[in-house]
Amino acid sequence: MFFLWPHYLWLLLAVPLLPALYVWLLRRRNKLAVRYSSLGVVRAAAAGISWRRHVPPALLFVACSGLLFAAARPVARVPLPWARTTIMLAMDVSLSMRVTDVKPTRMAAAQEAAKLFLRDLPRHIEVGLVTFAGSTQVAQRATREREPLLTAIDGFQMQMGTAIGSGIVLCLAELFPDHGLDVGDMNFGSPRMQGRSLDDKDKPPPKAITPVAPGSYRSAAIILLSDGRRTTGIDTLEAAKLAADRGVRIDVVGLGTIDGESAAVDGMPIYLRLDEPTLREVARITGGEYHYASSAESLRSVYEKLGSEMEVRTRETELTSLVSLGAALLSMTAGVLSLLWFRRLA
Repeated sequence: MFFLWPHYLWLLLAVPLLPALYVWLLRRRNKLAVRYSSLGVVRAAAAGISWRRHVPPALLFVACSGLLFAAARPVARVPLPWARTTIMLAMDVSLSMRVTDVKPTRMAAAQEAAKLFLRDLPRHIEVGLVTFAGSTQVAQRATREREPLLTAIDGFQMQMGTAIGSGIVLCLAELFPDHGLDVGDMNFGSPRMQGRSLDDKDKPPPKAITPVAPGSYRSAAIILLSDGRRTTGIDTLEAAKLAADRGVRIDVVGLGTIDGESAAVDGMPIYLRLDEPTLREVARITGGEYHYASSAESLRSVYEKLGSEMEVRTRETELTSLVSLGAALLSMTAGVLSLLWFRRLA
């Protein structure tokens, strides 16, 4: 635990003065008390409630101490339920995913790992699916239902090309539908700058946003899987910057070959080198993590780790409001007990 305003801890030195003041007030009251003719009767009546008179003040002492402690703004690392409610899976479906260096194929291994991820992910988290190759598409909008997602994963259609940046932007367009993000406009320019039909409707311009800290948007995250490097579409790091400005974390999974080997799929040569430096940079600038998977087993373990991180994570949490609430409840309890026992606020 640490404190954002530790200099306020000096106020706690005043806490021992409160019991001393209370004792002084009791003695002063006793000196001014009216003498009764029969003290025995009074003592007998007060014997049953003598301890009660000290309970409300004691609660108030604790409440004051809590408020002074809260003034220093304590911060602790505590495990909290994962706050994100929407996860976007962005999966590479380029032809290189047919290569068999990851058994049985990269695509089959990725599909199986994604299914296991969905199976173990808490049901209250919505998941959407975006696929990218030479073009991008929303295979399934975010939903809590797992069956549509499993069906979409089984129905992947592979294409030539790898548009990693476009896949990221399409995920952001799904997460922020009011921000005016359009993959087509970013690829080819806005229709407002080109000739267009009179029947075309004007699109609103992209929404101006104030950049926030990377990874600070806790309601969503993107998990990106790719086995290659960008060959078309929006620049990968430009798309990552759009995510970072919105506080969206991107966890990246690199699959396949790093050494730049080549292979032939359906008679077409394919360059297999994984652009690991760029993928690592995507994770870094968005506050995410990069994972490399060279086999089906390691890919499954990566998704398993990501699934557990989505559920619970230790975070630095300010406890000021919690401590203040506790102090307020103690003060209310002291007042209620005083009214019930003595018909007045003691």
